[in-house]
Order: sequence, then C-alpha cells, then structure tokens
Amino acid sequence: MINFIFYENPTLTLACLPAGAPALYSLETAAHLGGVHPEVLRHYCQLGLFGAAQADPLVELVFDDNALFELRRIEHYRSHHGVSRQTLRHLCDLWREVDQLQAELRFLRRS
Repeated sequence: MINFIFYENPTLTLACLPAGAPALYSLETAAHLGGVHPEVLRHYCQLGLFGAAQADPLVELVFDDNALFELRRIEHYRSHHGVSRQTLRHLCDLWREVDQLQAELRFLRRS
C-alpha cells in the first residue's frame, strides 16, 4: 500500500505525492520560490548552472528541492558578493564536483 502525503499551503494543495517522493516544480513555480523572474531562471539553465540536462532547450524545465537550494545559493552569491553569471557557471561546476567527491568519500569510508 502506498502512503500519500499532501503538500499544502493555506489556500492551495500543490501536489499529492507518494511518501518520500521528491517534489517537482515548474519553471514559473521554481522562479517564484527562488525569488527570481522565470526568464532569469531560464537563462541560468541555458548557462548550464543546473547541469547539462537543464541546458538543453528541448527539455521541459522541471526543478526539485535540490535545484531550489542551488538557485538560492546562486542568487546569494550574485547579489551579496557581486559574482558574475559567467563566474557562477564555474562555481556551480565546482560545487557539483565537491558534492560528487564527498559522496565518493562517504562510500569509500563505509567499504
């Protein structure tokens, strides 16, 4: 039997998902939650800030909670530290590499 969790705000039920399933957001919803205009978020995707899969113009843009975290981090660095959008591309690549290396290290420590 599948248990369902309802994600709600005071006026609207956003989704009915199986327990433990990641929430997915459209471009407009993710932009709203991240505090940016949807075209800015689309531009970030075209720059490859969310990975190569999101950079493809033929792919429907869908974002999860991890992407929202990344968007907030990107906006923080851009607005508070004055980091350019091109530099953000390199930072995002480095963050993904660090995450991958940390996961690899955790795996090796458990072996």
